[in-house]
Amino acid sequence: MGTDDADRTNPPEETDKTLNSTRTSDSESGRTSAAADSWSSKRDKDGPRPAKGGATPPALGLRGTGRFLWRQLTSMQTALILLMLLAIAAVPGSLYPQRSVNPALTDQFLEENGRWGEILDTLGFFEVFSSPWFSAIYLLLFISLIGCIIPRLGVHLRQLRAKPPRTPSRLTRFAGYTRLELPGADADALLERAQRSLRRSRYRTDRREETASRSVSAERGLLRETGNLLFHISLVGVLICIAGGQLTNYRGQITVVEGNGFSNSLTQYDSFESGAWFDAADLPPFQFTLEEFRAEYVLEGADESRVGQPLSFEADVAVTTPGQEQDTRTLQVNKPLHVDGASMYLLGNGYAPEVTVTDPEGNVVAEGPVITVPMGDVGYTSQLVIKAPDASPKQTAVVGFFLPTGVIDEQGPHSIYPDLVDPQLALTVHQGDLGLDSGVPQNAYEVDVSTLEPITGEDGTPVLVSLAPGQFYDLPDGTTVSFDGVRRYAAFDVAHDPFERWVLVSALVAVGGLILSLFVPRRRLWVRVSEDDGKGGGGGLVVLEVAGLARSDDPTLTDDVKTLADKLAASQDGTRHSDSAPPDAAPDDTHEGSAQ
Repeated sequence: MGTDDADRTNPPEETDKTLNSTRTSDSESGRTSAAADSWSSKRDKDGPRPAKGGATPPALGLRGTGRFLWRQLTSMQTALILLMLLAIAAVPGSLYPQRSVNPALTDQFLEENGRWGEILDTLGFFEVFSSPWFSAIYLLLFISLIGCIIPRLGVHLRQLRAKPPRTPSRLTRFAGYTRLELPGADADALLERAQRSLRRSRYRTDRREETASRSVSAERGLLRETGNLLFHISLVGVLICIAGGQLTNYRGQITVVEGNGFSNSLTQYDSFESGAWFDAADLPPFQFTLEEFRAEYVLEGADESRVGQPLSFEADVAVTTPGQEQDTRTLQVNKPLHVDGASMYLLGNGYAPEVTVTDPEGNVVAEGPVITVPMGDVGYTSQLVIKAPDASPKQTAVVGFFLPTGVIDEQGPHSIYPDLVDPQLALTVHQGDLGLDSGVPQNAYEVDVSTLEPITGEDGTPVLVSLAPGQFYDLPDGTTVSFDGVRRYAAFDVAHDPFERWVLVSALVAVGGLILSLFVPRRRLWVRVSEDDGKGGGGGLVVLEVAGLARSDDPTLTDDVKTLADKLAASQDGTRHSDSAPPDAAPDDTHEGSAQ
């Protein structure tokens, strides 16, 4: 307690007596002022401070500790900290490839980063949104928000049903205080007009009879707390919808060559992931055929640095759903196809050259379009792998590159433009055990040629097969490879999340609630009318007092209070004398508490 508090609590005489008695006590016990000032607030010097009366403070106990932890968890400060931690925890999900989105890219990252990639994988950085630490933050935030909302919701509902708070006894402490003396005014008419005016301004009003006066208490802005609660409830709704979506959604990837089709069943997907509550029977029964895929690129003659960059990708698909006629639709990037129960997005594209491989015995061991994997350069140089386990006398693998606009120079085979200007195949053929019978799953687009023997020419070097559409090549051992044509393929992502639209609704409601909580001012206004003793009955002096209180920064409150006072005074006959508080006078926090 400071000196000012002591002066307010004790009269000056009692303070002097207290100081004198303290000096006498110190002198009798042989203490000096230095000894009296030797106490330090550091516990390592003086040990724990004893409780009042020398008693040891009681322990919290198990129940008390639980209540303390619950209050800490459900505080708004903790909720904000958890919300910030959740945002930070989601950052690795955008920095590192996620298995649920792109397993191939995740495996590539692990191969390229070695031990560092293994450490990140152990920590769950490639499955962030299903990791234990992310789930823990998510659940704690959920519990914290629920614990914050429920008590506040009950208080707010009681406030909505309750009358505005009573008029404080001293209005001089509040913002914009204005006192007007109105000789000959009608007190009842003045109070009635004040109540009507406040109601037209959307205030909740309550008229009260006091000991020597009458007053109107008005309140407005409870919608601010409603918006605040709506914002937090919507956040909980977002969390619930995201959790529900993770449990019931599914996502699958497919690759379809032009002219081929897809039927929505689990066996048709290249990869498929679903939530724990997903039922395969819920897959919508639709099918489609990829009729044509079109791509446009920047042509030569434009800015040289932009030549070959894509301009547009479009996929024409013929969709068939039960009970409806076949419908042709066009998919574009960020313009998905929506069917009942699923959304199909265009993810990628490439080339599928049509290759036929015949073994030395004349058997066709591979035929048809082969999906190639782009290497990532501007020219769409793509890797091609064909596995022929049924070839005789040895299993055969054809590996190489497809080149939309092919060039073979000192850099090796590569493409200089992504469109089909001069398509070529650059291949080598290998024979041996492909390892397909080992029972170990293998990537269909990769083959380990280090365990195979290449087919060589007379000089002992591997034979390089270079083909254009319509050409074929006979290898020395009798194997024939022919290049029959080129088709395009498109990669699609089929996804379904039944809570997706509710996430959007909750987010929009949260934004609306936030706008209300930020821009709706909460304020209280009081109007008091009193009459001098013996001067009532409409012929005496009527004193009008008006003041206001804002729960937050409200720069217009003072002006509104004075405007209301002038408006009420102008409605009465007679002269008036005003005794107004300074315009910038505003109550402190203790005054606000007295008005509740």
